[in-house]
Amino acid sequence: MAVIVFVPILLVLLGSFKTSNEFASSSSFALPQTFLNFKNYIRAFQEGNILTGLKNSVGLVVISMIGNALLGTMTAFVLNRFQFRLKKTILLLFVVSMMIPTYTTEIARFQLVHAVGAYNTLAAPLLIYLGTDIMQIYIYMQFLEKISVQLDESAMLDGASYPRIFRSIIFPLLLPATATLAILKSVTIMNDIFVQQLYMPDRKLATLATSLTTFVGEHTSDLGALCAAIMMVFLPSALFYIVFQRLIFRGIMDGAIKG
Repeated sequence: MAVIVFVPILLVLLGSFKTSNEFASSSSFALPQTFLNFKNYIRAFQEGNILTGLKNSVGLVVISMIGNALLGTMTAFVLNRFQFRLKKTILLLFVVSMMIPTYTTEIARFQLVHAVGAYNTLAAPLLIYLGTDIMQIYIYMQFLEKISVQLDESAMLDGASYPRIFRSIIFPLLLPATATLAILKSVTIMNDIFVQQLYMPDRKLATLATSLTTFVGEHTSDLGALCAAIMMVFLPSALFYIVFQRLIFRGIMDGAIKG
C-alpha cells in the first residue's frame, strides 16, 4: 500500500525537474538531467497564481473549521444529552444522508446554491463544507459518552444554564475531538478540487487545488509546470499532517474507546 501511494508522488517529483524534451524522449521513471532546474517551479508559482490560491484555501479552511466545530459540538450535545420527540428520526436522517452517494444529489445541490446567490463566491463551498459533514456529529457523540452527566447536574445545581454548561464544560472537554476533526477537515478541503472548481470557476477565486488546472489544456498540457504545481500544493498538506499525526491518531482512538 505504501508503494502504491508513494510511487506516483515520486514520479511527479521527478517530473517537476524535467523539461518538455525530457518528457517526450525519456521514461517517466528516468531521472531528470539535473535537480537544479527550478524553471518549472518558478513558472508554476507565477502562472498558477499560487498566492491567491493559498489565500482562498486558508480562508475556506479556517472558516469551515470554526463553523464545523460550533455546529458539530452543539448538535452532538443536544442529541446526546436531551430526550425529545423525533430524536430517533433525526438520527436516522443523518445515517441515511451518509449512505446516499454525493454525486446523485449534485444537480439538486447545484440548483440550491445557485438559487441562494452563492454560486461563484466563496460562500458556495463554505455552505457545502458546513452542511454536509455529518460524520463529525457521531464522533462528537462518542466523546460525549465519556463525559459524565453528573458534571452537567453539578453545574445546574450551581445555577448554570445549558448554554453556560456547553460553553464552560462541554466544549472545552471536546477540544481533543475538535482538534482531530479540524486537522482532517483542513487536509480534505486543501485537496478538494471537485467542489471548488464546480462552484467557483472564477480565476480570482482559485484555490491551491484548482490552480492546477491552469496547466492543463484541452489538447496539450504543460507537464513540467503541472508537476511542480502539484508538489507545491502537496507539500503544505503533507507537512501539516505529519506534524499533527499524533494528535489525529490520539483523537480517533479516544473517540473509539468508551470510558
